[in-house]
Amino acid sequence: MVDVKKFLTKKTLISLALGQFVSLLITSTGFSSSELARKGINAPTSQSFANYVLLAIVYGSIRIYQKKKLQTRWYYYLLLALFDVEGNFLVVKAYQYTSLTSVMLLDCWTIPCVILFTWLFLKTKYRVRKFVGVAFCVAGLVLVVFSDVHASDRAGGSHPIKGDLLVIAGATLYGVTNTSEEFLVKNVDRVEVMAMLGLFGAIISAIQIAILERKELKAIHWSAGALLPYSGFAAAMFLFYSTVPVLLQISGSTMLNLSLLTSDMWAVLIRIFAYHEKVDWMYFIAFAGVVVGLIIYSGGSKKEENNTQVAAGGESTVMIDEEAGITDPHHGSSTVKV
Repeated sequence: MVDVKKFLTKKTLISLALGQFVSLLITSTGFSSSELARKGINAPTSQSFANYVLLAIVYGSIRIYQKKKLQTRWYYYLLLALFDVEGNFLVVKAYQYTSLTSVMLLDCWTIPCVILFTWLFLKTKYRVRKFVGVAFCVAGLVLVVFSDVHASDRAGGSHPIKGDLLVIAGATLYGVTNTSEEFLVKNVDRVEVMAMLGLFGAIISAIQIAILERKELKAIHWSAGALLPYSGFAAAMFLFYSTVPVLLQISGSTMLNLSLLTSDMWAVLIRIFAYHEKVDWMYFIAFAGVVVGLIIYSGGSKKEENNTQVAAGGESTVMIDEEAGITDPHHGSSTVKV
């Protein structure tokens, strides 16, 4: 019989709470982006720009106060910011072509991407069970695409297939940034990561806005109907970016991905109750497939993600991440089979 007290530890409860918090934040950004797209506002880079500025100001100020040198090379942060900005650009752009529910579900493509990238670059070893879970997730994603073709109601988007492809491309870039960020927050100061991501993200976004979105910004009538979703998007993104590194440090990317999966449920509820739209029956099958796949992927591990090992010759402590195979940088590196 399962001991509930041992299972529902303080760490587990905090992880669950933070996970649902970031899930609601992601749903909020989706809702805001969908509202802006409905109002004809086509400026995806401009939407994310405010978030990067906030990150640079808040965490940059803390970093300046700390008076610490960079713990890793600046161009790593430049690449991280580039992938992150373009991932946000593609996903936000997709709201102009496909439905809110499709974007939220197809975002799950990040999961197999993270598995692939951690296997290639972080040398993580995965059991067959993990790949079975991924197969279920991918099957669910395929059903989403077929659902957009099958559905007779096109209120959710003008070109659903184009929107679906944009989301998949953006989710692939998210996979790169998630893998890189997990490695960095576990080996580098979290404040430094957020500050540099904000700085380079703001610079890249400003350049992209000047090239691609000048006409769109001039055409926008900044009424309350446009300012509210724009401000809500920026605030939700800032809180999301600030919370995710904490969750990664506590529980790793498995808990993060599992938590973000519930954003699909919130998205469906928004579509039904806020937009009064009908949801095609394939969405529910797709959602069930993704849920089953992620349960298979994340289940079965009895060890905590952070284990303490006592060396035979002394009391050396090594912090090991089961999923990413990352150890405390002061003790070298190891690959852990999960």
